This record gives sequence, C-alpha cells and structure tokens, in this order.
Amino acid sequence: MRASPKHQNPATIRRLYDQPVKENDPFYLSRIQMLDNNACSNTGGQGTDVSFQTCKDQVFTLESSMAGAGFVAYDSLSAVSISSSRSPFSPHGSQSCLSDPRPSPDNTDGSPYSGSSVVDDSNKLKHKLRELELSLLGPESDTVDSCNGCFITGDHQAASMASFNCAQLVDLVPKLNLKQILVACGQALHDDDMLTVTGLMHVLEKMVSVSGEPIQRLGAYVLEGLRARLESSGSNIYRALKCKEPTSSELMSYMHILFRICPYWKFAYTSGNVVIKEVLEYEGKVHIIDFQIAQGTQWMFLIAALAKRPGGPPSIRITGIDDSQSNHARGGGLHIVGQRLSEFARSYNVPFEFHDAAMSGCEIQLEHLKVHPGEALAVNFPYVLHHMPDESVSIWNHRDRLLRLVKSLSPKVVTLTEQESNTNTSPFFSRYLETLDYYSAMFESIDVACPRDDKQRINAEQHCVARDIVNMIACEGPERVERHELHGKWRSRFMMAGFSQYPLSSSVAMAVRDMLEEYDHKYRLEEREGALYLGWVNRAMATFSAWRDSKQIRVAQRARERTPSCKGPAKKAVYEP
Repeated sequence: MRASPKHQNPATIRRLYDQPVKENDPFYLSRIQMLDNNACSNTGGQGTDVSFQTCKDQVFTLESSMAGAGFVAYDSLSAVSISSSRSPFSPHGSQSCLSDPRPSPDNTDGSPYSGSSVVDDSNKLKHKLRELELSLLGPESDTVDSCNGCFITGDHQAASMASFNCAQLVDLVPKLNLKQILVACGQALHDDDMLTVTGLMHVLEKMVSVSGEPIQRLGAYVLEGLRARLESSGSNIYRALKCKEPTSSELMSYMHILFRICPYWKFAYTSGNVVIKEVLEYEGKVHIIDFQIAQGTQWMFLIAALAKRPGGPPSIRITGIDDSQSNHARGGGLHIVGQRLSEFARSYNVPFEFHDAAMSGCEIQLEHLKVHPGEALAVNFPYVLHHMPDESVSIWNHRDRLLRLVKSLSPKVVTLTEQESNTNTSPFFSRYLETLDYYSAMFESIDVACPRDDKQRINAEQHCVARDIVNMIACEGPERVERHELHGKWRSRFMMAGFSQYPLSSSVAMAVRDMLEEYDHKYRLEEREGALYLGWVNRAMATFSAWRDSKQIRVAQRARERTPSCKGPAKKAVYEP
C-alpha cells in the first residue's frame, strides 16, 4: 500500500509490533506502555487473552470464526490470536516496545533511560493527556491533575510513568464519548501526532466491542483500519477478507443475512426492475447487461414479471459480469448463475439465454458484451461503479471509460444504484469523518433488525462490511477500491458521457415504499433531483437513478415535432431531465 511519507517512518509505532521485550533486561520498558493490556490490573471482565508470535511480515486481518458461547476465536495470518468479546483483531497485549533499547551515554547504571529523558517524556505525556481531557471532558475535569504525584523523580520515574499511562487512560474511559475519541484519533493521525494516536488507540481498545452498541461495533473496525494504516497493511487485510475467509457457503450465508435484514440491495433490485420493465415492456428481444450480477437474484423477479406480459414474454438474454467476492461466495464461476437463471426462466416458459463475462469491469471491452442487432438493451450498475478507478487514480479512468462504452451501445435505459457518500478524492481526515458518519447510520440500521450478540450478525458485519471500512481508512492510491461519490457527481459523469436522466414514474417510488413496509419505520424514501434517495433517519444511504441516450431523446423529440396533428400546429416537445 502506498502511504503518505509522514506515515512511512514512525519508528516508534513500527517497533510496537516488530520488537519483543528482551526477557533478560528488566529495564526494557516502553516509553508509552499504553497498548499492553497485561499492564493494567483494573480492567476486569474487559481484558483480552492474547498470544503473540513475531513474524517477518506481519499482517493484521479481520479473518475470524465463531467458537464457544459468548466468545469469538480468531485466526490471523500474522500469528496473532485473540479471544475476546471485543475487537476481533490485533496484538494489543503484546509486550513489544516503542522505546530504543540502547542506553543513554550519560546513563551509568545500565538503564536504557536517562533521568532527564524520563522526565521530559512524562511531562510531554501529561500535557497531551491534559489537552485530550480538556477537549473531551471540559475544563472542570481534574482526572489528570489529580495524578501530579505520578510524575516524580528518582528511581521510580520509569515505573510511575508506565503505570500512569495505562491506569489513568483507563480511568478516563467511562467519561468519554466513543465517537469523539474516534474523531480525535483520526485527527491526531492526520496531524502525525503519534504520541496522541498511541494513547487514543489504547483508550479505544477499552471501549469498542463487536457485540456492543452500533458505535462500539463500528469503532472496532475503525480501530483496525487505523492500525492497518500505521502498518501499511490495509491492502493485505482487504485481500484476505475478500478471498481467504470464510468458506464459500459461510460467505454466502453472511451475504444473505445482510440481504434479509437490510433493504439496501432490495432497493437496487426493486427500483431497477420497475424501470427496466417499463422501458422494455413491448420489446420482443431483451438484452440486459449486469455489471455486478452476483447470484442473479434480481433477474428472477424480472423474469417472473415479464412472463405475465399480455401477448407472451419476450426472449431474454442476460450478460453477467463477475466480481471476486461473488465468485467466492458461489463457490464457482458464472455458469452457476446461468444455470440457475435458465432453470428459473424455463419454469415460466420464458425464452432465455445467458452469456458470462468472467472479468472485472475494468477489463470489459466492447467485444466482451456480445450485443446483437435488434435487441432492446438495458444496462445495470448496482453498487459497482464506485469500484472503478477514475481520473484521480489511473490515466485510463475506467469509471468514465465504461460510461462512454455503454453509451456507444445505444441502450434503452441504464440504471445506477450507489451509496450516497463522498470518499473518492477526499483527503484522509475528511474521508475518515465521512466513513464514521455513514457507517454509524449503517450499523444503527443493522442493530434494529438483529440481536447484538447474534454470532451470524457479527460474522456478516466482519466479512461484508468491515473490509470496506478498513479499505477506506487504511489504503491509498490504486489499493483503495472503495471510492464512493455523491449523486451530484454521478449525474455530472453521466451527462458528460452523453446521457440524460430518465424521469422516474410514480410506480418506482410506490414499489420501493411497499418493499420498505417489511423494515423499520426509520428508513426514509425521498425523490429529488430526478433520483430516489433511501435514508436511515436523516442520513441518505443510497440513491437510484435511471439514464438514457441524449441523442435518442433528441431524435424522438424531432420525430414528434414533425408528426402532423389535426388539432393544430405541432408544439415543440419539452423534456425535463
């Protein structure tokens, strides 16, 4: 992963993970012993049992499996294993150090610290803690001031400082707001303030939980994103999450859980099917190109609807484009989807053909799409275009290239569903804040539908949601594949490619509202700017819009203008995009 220069050389942070304690040196203590759970005796049931083995190239992953009642067993590629009801990752309890073990030349008693160094570090840490406390708890707090005696001189300086680091931060936890701590940690990382980052990550370690409240669950995955960014291991985590674990059947079940308890995918399927059915209602030959066909579930609903068409169903051909996660979940290639859809269409007596394009959207060229003359074409982009790198990432700009390619096919309609979030070109801290805000709402919406201690829900979040959070926080450049844009930006891209917005009929919103009856009343649906916005409380979560070739619209307008009318001269047709 390409990291910014200020994150590539924090030697103190890297030693935290890479260097074990020297057992024969009782003075080999960390300057900041904040990430060692074993140094704290007052954490009670919040403690974490940790086994840590050093590796040449350490990678912290979210790979996990559920085991035991109330506990989660985690297996990591980095040889880190944790049993806890909290965050399922990371070697927080390791005894690795931040400090340089070499003794000071002024130190004659063998200790790696000089007296002045300990005092300076103690005062610096005290000042940082006080700044943090004032910003989070207000000027009336006396937690840090009450510990002035912890910073003393003499032989007890190093031990006092280490015990203060852990104990005092832990004492602050009940008074702190978790979201404020997450924001402060991201700000400190953005400012390259590694002392504050390390302290705040220790505080977060005591506050997050994969089975807790929505903000605690989000915090667990954000914390791992921050660690991965520091370790430049975000891309490794993302790849491991997508490809290595869990098994195909497990991943399929986790995806199904989210599909069942959240309306986000059904929003895309329902909206898209209504529009496509309207546009292709009277066509004899239908070709649908789906740029993320997944399991093909969306098209079973459309096939069933078109089968009831007066005069008989059309012949339907579907071109499916694959992605690695869906391939893994299926346990095989697109032929599985083709067979499934073919059998379903046969049961409805619908003529059907399936064509697979087993490649990513970035690789798609005209010859892969097999468009035939005389077909009425519809193209579907469900939550997939944000994965295509744009001009800020690659000179090839596949995001806009695909739109121009689709435009050249003269489709009858193009449907687009995307997350309503702005993380594409935003700098780190802005993107970090947007991620916190968006996924806070996401976890809240999941929370109302599934118990917090449900193991399947925990696994579904880890393997289907957490990987995206880690990618957005930890990765940069081409390795950051989660690059969302707001509807206004998508609208600009489509219009630049030669599309005009297709006006949505009332039937689209009606169908979505009917679908939302199955879910919590806090979901909202709003129509504006020619698009449908699905929201949770006051936060927009996803948008749906439909598009058509601007040239075709102008041709149709001119044809209507030339059509004679017995009621007087033809009036110029007006199209509202």
